[in-house]
Amino acid sequence: MKTNWDKELHWTTLVSEKLVLAIIGALTMVAVAMEIYELYLARRIELADLFLLFIYAEIIGMVGAFYSSSRIPVTLPIIIAITALCRLVVLRSKDNEPWVLMAEAGAILVLAAAAWIMSHKDRMSLEKKKEFDES
Repeated sequence: MKTNWDKELHWTTLVSEKLVLAIIGALTMVAVAMEIYELYLARRIELADLFLLFIYAEIIGMVGAFYSSSRIPVTLPIIIAITALCRLVVLRSKDNEPWVLMAEAGAILVLAAAAWIMSHKDRMSLEKKKEFDES
């Protein structure tokens, strides 16, 4: 049961969450600019660099999704984790033992399955909500 105190302080959670996500979005843009500058100086673009830029784009998308719907879909952080693991595989696959590569591939498979399950769950939840709203 919510007390008046809880209701009065709820705005601090909302403001804090939006502020922290705005900071994450701004710092992600700074990181993108720094990475692009480093790519310019190196005059070389590798697959790992593209994965990193893709991770930044997903983080920005996650922040944008929060501001447009006031919630973060669970699948977005999972997809970011998959991309980060793929980047690790690309960066270190030559230096790692085969079992490490298999473990990373297994982790990607588990995360992909989790993303599929969560997206299916979200779809079912939206259908149930639509049915409830219609009745």
